[in-house]
Amino acid sequence: MRNAANTPAVSTRLAVLARLAAAVLGGYGLAWGLVAACTSLAVAAGMGFHDAEFLSSLVGVLAFLGALLWAIAARRLWPVWAVLLGGGALLAGVGSAVQAALI
Repeated sequence: MRNAANTPAVSTRLAVLARLAAAVLGGYGLAWGLVAACTSLAVAAGMGFHDAEFLSSLVGVLAFLGALLWAIAARRLWPVWAVLLGGGALLAGVGSAVQAALI
């Protein structure tokens, strides 16, 4: 027989795994979309590509950190998933559209 005091319940493990997945995967998706959008917009504004890429990568690291902390601290997880995946997809679409317009 399993002792409830010594082992966490399966639902608790799944909740932690879902929160960790939202933090890492959703945060990465948002950061990737943000880097793509910022780089293409900065190049369109006249900045050199490598400077824009470096600046956007710094912003992306900060966004990933913010998303990671938010996913861990949020009370409910579904808004975190919605914002991170939806925002990442939207930003990646913006970056792709701007890049296509530049070429």
